[in-house]
Amino acid sequence: MSDRAPLKILLAAPRGFCAGVDRAIQIVEQALAKWGAPVYVRHEIVHNRHVVDRLKALGAVFVDELDECPDDRPVVFSAHGVPKSVPSEAQRRNLIYVDATCPLVSKVHVETERQHSAGREVVLIGHAGHPEVIGTMGQLPDGAITLIETVEDARAFSPKDPDALALVTQTTLSVDDTAEIVAELRARFPTIAAPHKEDICYATTNRQEAAKAIAGRCGLVLVIGAPNSSNSKRLVEVALKAGAARAELIQSARDVDWDAVSAAGGVIGFTAGASAPESLMDELLNEARLRFDVSVEEIRVTDEGVVFNLPRVLAEV
Repeated sequence: MSDRAPLKILLAAPRGFCAGVDRAIQIVEQALAKWGAPVYVRHEIVHNRHVVDRLKALGAVFVDELDECPDDRPVVFSAHGVPKSVPSEAQRRNLIYVDATCPLVSKVHVETERQHSAGREVVLIGHAGHPEVIGTMGQLPDGAITLIETVEDARAFSPKDPDALALVTQTTLSVDDTAEIVAELRARFPTIAAPHKEDICYATTNRQEAAKAIAGRCGLVLVIGAPNSSNSKRLVEVALKAGAARAELIQSARDVDWDAVSAAGGVIGFTAGASAPESLMDELLNEARLRFDVSVEEIRVTDEGVVFNLPRVLAEV
């Protein structure tokens, strides 16, 4: 008989890396294999310190802006996407560059340009200051896109022409919160052009559904992710809304309040944002097993088989 208290862990699935994150990390690894170190990366390739630190150790150099990159070394643009001015400047300087923008973000960029070309004012639902939002707004001239963050923003929005509007969204938002904002915009502007399905990506949607599936049974849900990761922060909010007594964002097992785990009533949930490596989940489970008599039940809401191809320039390694 174990003298450790029993602890049931509900493990949400899918969790962790999505296809866009996998592709972005592979792009940096393949660039290092092709051109050797250092390879420069504009912004964090994905929002996870552990991923960034591992790539730094391999020879990646992370910078905030292109002017910090020398002319004679390749540069990779992050998975979140960049304003059009960034590749334009890279071309002007004759830099070798590889764009690791997630294909689902690129799809939003294409849609944004298409709607603008059709003469529509573009409304972007997203979070101010997030790199993806900066990248999407940077696809068009200043002032061509209006950012809407809340239902209140949607109520206050005053378009130039109510019959010439189009809607796009950041890919890592709360599905439910976004639906409320979209409903408000559609109620006010019935002719607003929108994608068949909101632009929220499959991985964000699936991870939120998995978090909902475990939340109601948990005294505590721990979400592995970075403090600046939009999709990870949304998982905390979703878990709380779906009935978890508590939900917290942690970067790794080192951040866990084990007293709070003990006080959670014997059932807790684990999940991870789309930029968190599975090794962090393994570490968290191992730490839990050192302290409790653990049983694990994986709750899987769907399977993911999405894979994105690498840019052609890297296929020639």
